[in-house]
Amino acid sequence: MTAVTELTRRPTVTADPARFRDLLAAEWIKLWSLRSTRWTLPLVFLFVIGVSVNSSLADHRNWPTYPEGRREMFHLYGPVRDAFPEAGYLLLILASATIGALTVVGEYQSGLIRATFAAVPARRAVVAAKAAVLTGVMLVLGTVTAATSFWLSQAILADRNAGWSIGEPGVLRAVVASAVLVPVCALVGMGLGALTRHAAAAVFAATTVLVLAPLVMDSDEHRWMAELYNALPLVGWLRLIEVHPDIINRDPYPATVTGSWLTLAAWPLAATLTAITTIHRRNP
Repeated sequence: MTAVTELTRRPTVTADPARFRDLLAAEWIKLWSLRSTRWTLPLVFLFVIGVSVNSSLADHRNWPTYPEGRREMFHLYGPVRDAFPEAGYLLLILASATIGALTVVGEYQSGLIRATFAAVPARRAVVAAKAAVLTGVMLVLGTVTAATSFWLSQAILADRNAGWSIGEPGVLRAVVASAVLVPVCALVGMGLGALTRHAAAAVFAATTVLVLAPLVMDSDEHRWMAELYNALPLVGWLRLIEVHPDIINRDPYPATVTGSWLTLAAWPLAATLTAITTIHRRNP
């Protein structure tokens, strides 16, 4: 009887815990399984490049009609506005934040998050892997977009001797900041998605923080308001792409280059920690 019991007893199988690279592979699959990722990234890239090229061609075409004073001002501000057009980058910011939010919200709304945590109870590691994959993908998008738009716009303006070279002071900083802005906004969206667990609420919150707040805040009268204004991601990016100090409308409390870099570093760090803490403590 004892022998039969020993023969029929099932062996105990202990599964090895998931390695972090396994989590990265899983999050990579999840990210690219989103239809929004497959369609949004190339379309937004083409939109930004299209706006940049169109703006550069317009300045190239109208250059003979520009008076000397306007040409001097264009040399200070025009190349960066053509390389990193505001309309294109506002859409890029919103698209990045939306994708970041959906990486979290999509799992909660589909119920996949329960299966994920059943397979991998280490929630902090799951969120860290999600943030790492999101950062890598969006950094590639930001780098390719910033480098392409800068190269094309300056190649168009070079015929008029109106463009910049990458070696000029402050120009490389502008390209790097434009590349980094994309993953920054994506991680902010991820953090807001973890807080709200609702796509519309996360997108609304991201739009408010990343786009609307800088447009409505008045930083000219009160220093405390200016400090809050300068601490916003969009304002930090605008300061970093400002190759020449603003000599037209001087800001009484301007953002600094160092402070702007710290702003672009603090927001994604805070958003990632928020997502890790929130998802770890709340039930799926």
